[in-house]
Amino acid sequence: MLSAENLSCRRGGRTLFRDLGFTVEAGGFVLVTGINGSGKSSLLRLLAGLIAPLAGVILWQEAQIAEDLAAHRGRSHYIGHLDALKPHVTVHEMLGYWKALRGGDKQEMIPDAFAIAKFKDHPIRLLSAGQKRRLSLTRLVLDAAPLWLLDEPTTALDREGQTLLRLQIQQHRARGGIVIAASHDDLQIPDIQTLDMTVALS
Repeated sequence: MLSAENLSCRRGGRTLFRDLGFTVEAGGFVLVTGINGSGKSSLLRLLAGLIAPLAGVILWQEAQIAEDLAAHRGRSHYIGHLDALKPHVTVHEMLGYWKALRGGDKQEMIPDAFAIAKFKDHPIRLLSAGQKRRLSLTRLVLDAAPLWLLDEPTTALDREGQTLLRLQIQQHRARGGIVIAASHDDLQIPDIQTLDMTVALS
């Protein structure tokens, strides 16, 4: 279970939102919506433990994530709206690097959940925007992290890529995983909670 209590965020000298609270149980999906600048991306970064809130707490299983940020980052996958890729390395090398960062064997086979394996020997700089997004999303299947935090996950994805993403989300939720995604798109995900950041604007 993940929950936020009385959460406030200030970035660049401006309060983006205040007194925000919600709870999501195992298998839950929260779609974060709102106008540009309402704090969707900042909320995800807060939930990932990458930045600290102005006020309030974030709880995992009723314990504050701030008490052990390393453990929280180990239980979550955060995919930002920009693809964090090294253009000079190959797809295979990038996946191995991510696998090693998560404490795994970089030579271990990684499931081809987003149909990117056929490009494994390609330098990342030669990939299309959609292929880069598929590669970034492949981090979700590196291990069994229960919390997925996705910022505009469908950016540059074609119809097949979006279908593969929905399948992975469905399987993750069936295992009891939690997904929180910020998006302007209709992700066509059933049984979700919606968190409208516009109403939390200061």
